[in-house]
Amino acid sequence: MPAGTAGSRSRTPGTAPEGRLLRVYGLVQGVGFRPTVWRIATSLGLAGHVRNDASGVEVALWGSAADLAVFRSRLAAECPPLARIDRIEVEQLPGACPADGFRIAASLGGEANTGIVADAACCPDCLAEILDPGDRRYFYPFANCTHCGPRLSIIEAVPYDRAATSMRHFVPCTRCRAEYEDPADRRFHAQPIACPDCGPRVWLEGDAGFGPEAGPEAVIRRAAELIGDGRILALKGIGGFHLVCDAHNEAAVRRLRRRKQRDAKPLALMARDLAQVAEIAELSEAEAAELTSRAAPIVLLRRRAGGGIAAPVAPAHDRLGIMLPYTPLHHLLLRLLGGPVVMTSANRSGEPQVTGNDEARRDLAGLCDAWLMHDREIVNRLDDSVVRCDTSGVSMLRRGRGHAPEPFALPPGAPEGLRVLGAGGDLKSAFCLAGNGRAVLSQHLGELDEEKAQRAWSQSLALYQGLFDARPDLIVTDLHPAYRSTRMAAELARDTGAALLAVQHHHAHLAACLAGHGRPLDAPPVLGVILDGLGLGEDGTLWGGEFLLGDYRSFRRLAHFDPVAMPGGDAASREPWRNAHAHLAQAFGPGYLEGAAAGLPIAGRLAGRPLHLLDRMIERRINAPLASSAGRLFDACAAMLGVCFDRQSYEGQAGSELEALAGGGFETAEAWPLPPPDRVIRWRRLWEGVLGDLAAGIEPGPIAARFHRTLVAVVAETALRLAREHRVDAVALSGGVFQNRLLLEGVLAALAPSGLEVITHGGVPANDGGLALGQAMIGLALGRP
Repeated sequence: MPAGTAGSRSRTPGTAPEGRLLRVYGLVQGVGFRPTVWRIATSLGLAGHVRNDASGVEVALWGSAADLAVFRSRLAAECPPLARIDRIEVEQLPGACPADGFRIAASLGGEANTGIVADAACCPDCLAEILDPGDRRYFYPFANCTHCGPRLSIIEAVPYDRAATSMRHFVPCTRCRAEYEDPADRRFHAQPIACPDCGPRVWLEGDAGFGPEAGPEAVIRRAAELIGDGRILALKGIGGFHLVCDAHNEAAVRRLRRRKQRDAKPLALMARDLAQVAEIAELSEAEAAELTSRAAPIVLLRRRAGGGIAAPVAPAHDRLGIMLPYTPLHHLLLRLLGGPVVMTSANRSGEPQVTGNDEARRDLAGLCDAWLMHDREIVNRLDDSVVRCDTSGVSMLRRGRGHAPEPFALPPGAPEGLRVLGAGGDLKSAFCLAGNGRAVLSQHLGELDEEKAQRAWSQSLALYQGLFDARPDLIVTDLHPAYRSTRMAAELARDTGAALLAVQHHHAHLAACLAGHGRPLDAPPVLGVILDGLGLGEDGTLWGGEFLLGDYRSFRRLAHFDPVAMPGGDAASREPWRNAHAHLAQAFGPGYLEGAAAGLPIAGRLAGRPLHLLDRMIERRINAPLASSAGRLFDACAAMLGVCFDRQSYEGQAGSELEALAGGGFETAEAWPLPPPDRVIRWRRLWEGVLGDLAAGIEPGPIAARFHRTLVAVVAETALRLAREHRVDAVALSGGVFQNRLLLEGVLAALAPSGLEVITHGGVPANDGGLALGQAMIGLALGRP
């Protein structure tokens, strides 16, 4: 259509309008930015045009100096909800003022390619429409506009228009077309625009009589009845299917766990609104702001006593993961229910989330009692993002729906021209494309030991390369040659001719933390405290409790936790009792069962295990690698206190349950006295404290709190000493173990009086979900090898 045009208001005779050309960079396409520019410009009587170009949006303006200044001010204040202005370049615009007012012009050189914004939660206007019986979208579960709705989840290729999304199967009706073409309408160029006459349909399977012809209201009401009756539903959302049941119904939750084969990992909840959230959890202003943000993530909230949530939802945890409805379908369903629901990814334990209808029918049979389906295809799997509000700000624990694929600005000093791919790790996998001023970190893609996750990694990478025009010159991998991500990246490098660079795991964690903070490439080195499970070190051993002096280009290992054997290799990561034995044997010698641990419950539990076999493995160094792992230290303590002694059913279970066990007594707990920290931090005195308190009959909770307090003291004292010795003024905290709230906030408090700048993770996960960003930054800093 000819773009919207409006005339200019009259000006004082004899005053020539001034011309300005604005180039706007950021997330400014597909978000209602051009209509906003058109509305502001026409209201001020400015002449000119707005159009997409290859790098953002171009705005040509003619008007008085005062009106041009007002335009800039209003553009910043009235920026659309999904838009983000990173910078605006302004230059003088020669030539005569156009006589045809202000218009939205055709894109320059075809549809621009500046990337796709993240899927966004249902906006207030769309919500009001679906709840209004007089509106044509009443009870329609796929209402959306330029301010909300699906984006990355439906796109198949670039340029981003309807024909390149899974909405291409739905031809807009006359009324939707009119809204799409009207610059004054909030659905102007909303690619997923739909209504009951022309858009996707919803239906129930597994419950006769509620097919698409029944209509959305009847279908959703029946779905609510089934949930109320204790049934388990598979619900198709934006980024995948969820399994849904009544969160107050303990029998239903236990049945869901049994079918899903998910014994202990906490299940996410969805509540109708903030009032309902406040009934089951404590809620701060910051947490409420996250819940109601356009990303609508899962937020970890402290459980409220007496909230009525079934105990099996989050056993052995003091926090609940809660989100609000983020699609019209969710809103309509939750308003028909009396309380919150479990809303957990639809998959068997360890597998990626199901996305397709046929896949759901096949793979979820036996897990659910009915399927709430629709016919809008999910092109890109998106797990729900997970965040927590800490004293240092919002911590991203898992980056997915609502955040990916929005780019990060590269730190000052990043080179131009070089395009880099960070391949990430095997756990919590994600990749990162960096170059030309931005870094694009993919959504959480799962664990790469699953074939489905490997396919998702390759497919998503191909999509991102097209979306962001980013074929890499350099591919950066982890140093560990056995990682699947390393092998996949090496194959890609061979196929494309890209250079290949392997970097150390904990150096990448440090670089990710620095990049997330925007630290310039030429800034002086910092002290990096990197605590995680495992990563291959430069000396061939496994690292995980590291104090590094470094920047993007290089690092030096200054201190570390004492390496302790992991008898059984990977089995030790799953079975905490193995780590308890290895730590106690290293601290007190092989006779500790009759010595330091004599008469204690831990000795009785370990006595029945094949410890002589483990001792032989450690002595002969057969499948018992040395590891300075902070994660295995937590596992050892958890096993000594009877937490997950035999086995962890999910990664990090022992550590997270130990944190929950410690939570109530952490503030008043005292650290056990340890010798001054040295280059190698040894744990004999720590285990003397644990065993001594057990012998004194102290309950596991206070002992867990003292363990955390002692670790906080050790980490803080070591960091302070090393910072003084090496004259650094900044400390960076990274690695998955720093997602432990007690440890993170304890170390921050202990370092606060020192005056050191303490850098922590915010929008980039501290765990391996952020690893790829660090790899890419190291690649940019070092350049092509």
